[in-house]
Amino acid sequence: MTTAKISSYRIPLFCAVTLLFWMSMYTSVPIMAPYVEFLGGNHQLAGWIVGMYGISQMLLRIPVGIMSDRFHKRKLFITFGLFFTAIAGLGLWFTHDFTWILILRALAGAAAATWVDFTVLFTSYYKHEESTKAIGTISFFNSLGQVLGILSAGWAADALGWEAAFLLGAGLGLIGLAGSLFLVEKVEPDAPKITLRGIGDVATDRTLLFVSLLAILSQVLIFATVFGFTPVYATELGADKFSLSMLSLFANVPVAIASLFGGRRWAARYGEKRMVVWGFALMGIFTFTIPFTHHLWMLMITQAIAGFGRGLSFTLLMGMSIKHMSADKRATAMGFFQAIYGLGMFVGPVLMGVISDWFSLNEGFIVLGILGILSAVLSQWFVQNRASKQPTQPGRPSASL
Repeated sequence: MTTAKISSYRIPLFCAVTLLFWMSMYTSVPIMAPYVEFLGGNHQLAGWIVGMYGISQMLLRIPVGIMSDRFHKRKLFITFGLFFTAIAGLGLWFTHDFTWILILRALAGAAAATWVDFTVLFTSYYKHEESTKAIGTISFFNSLGQVLGILSAGWAADALGWEAAFLLGAGLGLIGLAGSLFLVEKVEPDAPKITLRGIGDVATDRTLLFVSLLAILSQVLIFATVFGFTPVYATELGADKFSLSMLSLFANVPVAIASLFGGRRWAARYGEKRMVVWGFALMGIFTFTIPFTHHLWMLMITQAIAGFGRGLSFTLLMGMSIKHMSADKRATAMGFFQAIYGLGMFVGPVLMGVISDWFSLNEGFIVLGILGILSAVLSQWFVQNRASKQPTQPGRPSASL
């Protein structure tokens, strides 16, 4: 298939399927903590249920990445991911039992684990050196899908009740599933398969490990706040279901903008390092300020700025995780990266739930804000030291943030 056909067929279809996948997923993610508390659960239980989405990703993404590099069946994993998100939505619509909700969130995490294959298959449509551009593009549709999923879920929950949002997510997943059947694999005729030695090389790659560590810290902040307990704080300020969807909208639209322009333009113009550091700084500062906001409109502004920082830093971290990897190791590397940052999805809401029950939500946000600032400092420190300690390997680009 020619490059022109790749541009006119594969890329738009892939972007549409990605959009539907994340719309389906995010009809439930932002409302899960307040929904659990609506059913009678406490902060800790809400934290565990929100966090289960992350821990199942952490456990599954490395095996998914390895199998993808071994068998080169990325489309198959994408289709299964959409199937799982549809089943998770149907299950949440059907049950009010906390044990089943916990299991279904784990199933949604299994669906999200296939994001490994979304990112790797999409970047295969671009030149090797354009990985950051590809990640910026697909991250834009990731974020746009989250925004549209949040808005549609807010409307459905407000008009028809909480369960309507889960049923909507199941329907979107089924539509995406149908679209995924028409995706096209792009596998080089002589593409090598990942070996045990290759897996070991990926697992010990210092650049990948540190970028993944930063991604853990990013996910701790994200899943403890906007996808965890910021909606709970908003309800204490008097937010209704529609206001919660607007809060998520304000938090996620800037992510989409920063993902698109940060990965495609600003990183090349201002440097990847600067974007990552400033991204963490914005996340930290405007998480720290949450307890000092006493009006919904102020809370929305803080989350918009924090979301912009999230879009800057996380998109570039994802691109850096595979940019220096050879084609036969990219899915495995992305699997490691996404599995490791899945730990943050679990730790963030669980930690926030424990702090909130022992102390208060306010103390939790302050701790997370400080963590965000420390993450910015850590990023800056790493760059200054790694630049002199790690020589560039022959045939590889320099690994700097």
